[in-house]
Amino acid sequence: MALIIVVVLIVLLIVYVVAVYNSLVADRNKVKNAWSQIDVELQRRFDLIPNLVESVKGYMEHEEKILSEVADLRSSWASATTVAEKSTLNNQLTESLKSLMAIAENYPDLKANQNFLELQNELENTENKISYSRRDYNDTVTRFNIKLEAFPSNLVASAFKFEKEELFEVKDDSVRENVKVSF
Repeated sequence: MALIIVVVLIVLLIVYVVAVYNSLVADRNKVKNAWSQIDVELQRRFDLIPNLVESVKGYMEHEEKILSEVADLRSSWASATTVAEKSTLNNQLTESLKSLMAIAENYPDLKANQNFLELQNELENTENKISYSRRDYNDTVTRFNIKLEAFPSNLVASAFKFEKEELFEVKDDSVRENVKVSF
């Protein structure tokens, strides 16, 4: 009888470990998917930049510094690979776009340009999607990281070498707001 109890306990322990392991794998994949959603929206924003720069170039002849800064950030985006690198570039781009939109206030013809207005609307929609995706990603990462730290799932996580994921954080308080693109 004692042997049956031991066998049942071992089977239950194995079932528990498999269930926790599968849950951790599923959550890790949810984190990757959530990051992918942010990455898609950030890429979309970076893809809008050449059109935005081209539409404002003719109007902002004396604002070359901000235009080249935005273009440089777009170029840097291609080589960024980690969440931290992309988060930093995102923050820098947000600041540059704020400056660009503030400068655009000084050009009434630009503000009335249909192409610029459409790009502005696309950028605003993209910013909203990025904001939603960041929240979703951070929620997903937080749930995953809690499982990695909470007992007893932390035993399974450490045995199979699961690692904590990075949150998508804004380290500079000045970039905590979305780019304002309405005039």
